[in-house]
Amino acid sequence: MHSTFLKSSTIVVLLVAALAVRASAHHSFAAEYDAKKPVTLKGTVTKVEWVNPHGWIYIDVKQPNGKVANWAVEAGSPQVLARRGLKKTFLAIGAEVVITGYQARDGSNTANGASVKFPDGRDIFFGSQGADAPPAPTR
Repeated sequence: MHSTFLKSSTIVVLLVAALAVRASAHHSFAAEYDAKKPVTLKGTVTKVEWVNPHGWIYIDVKQPNGKVANWAVEAGSPQVLARRGLKKTFLAIGAEVVITGYQARDGSNTANGASVKFPDGRDIFFGSQGADAPPAPTR
């Protein structure tokens, strides 16, 4: 009897610990991004990561000084994007895009993406819908 209680208690503790780790891994928009720093990035897709808890899109953006900077743009989770009908292949490497979003608080070339616009006019919301995430910035 004592052995069964000990096993059950251990399982409960492990489950609670696993849930706590998962919850702490997720962050709020305001913790990392600044709603007062909207960005519009025009560039070429260099990499797409379809990973949890958020996807990432990397694009090369030509700076005003002529140099190219690679930006990392956080997207919604793969599950949320799939529910919107998007697949990992919706964004091909080499595609020319315009992405709107919000820059990271630390000023790095990192942004929380809101929408991606293609040369053919398609404009797709691919951001996360966190409670504190602002709407897509206007272009």
